[in-house]
Amino acid sequence: MRQSQSILTIPMQGRGMRNITQDLIAQLDESGIIQGMLHLFVQHTSCSLLIQENADPEVQADLERFFSRLVPDGDPLFRHTEEGPDDMPAHVRAALTATTLSIPVSRGRMMLGIWQGVYLYEHRHASSRRRIVVSICGV
Repeated sequence: MRQSQSILTIPMQGRGMRNITQDLIAQLDESGIIQGMLHLFVQHTSCSLLIQENADPEVQADLERFFSRLVPDGDPLFRHTEEGPDDMPAHVRAALTATTLSIPVSRGRMMLGIWQGVYLYEHRHASSRRRIVVSICGV
């Protein structure tokens, strides 16, 4: 069994989703692992990882509209506001989604469905650089 681990740094231009599937394909190709598991862990508390539809961009827009309604910026419920009105809502959004993902690998490819892509979902408005630990284990 072999292992590969690296840090993927993704620049984000504020709130929204970025498809990182191609970045992960490159990491998997570089590892040389044909069969096993690809595991992702985002090292932040105000962004998350999603597997979501990659064909229609309206899906991402609809998800953002839903989260904006569910966890609005500036909600007076929140007391943790030192970094602005989107600070605590970003933490809640991250808690409701995922900070880790595991994806099976077969024949050197992630076993995603035909309409699935892997996304980094930024929950803050400010630009940032997000770090994702990519661990691949297999043969």
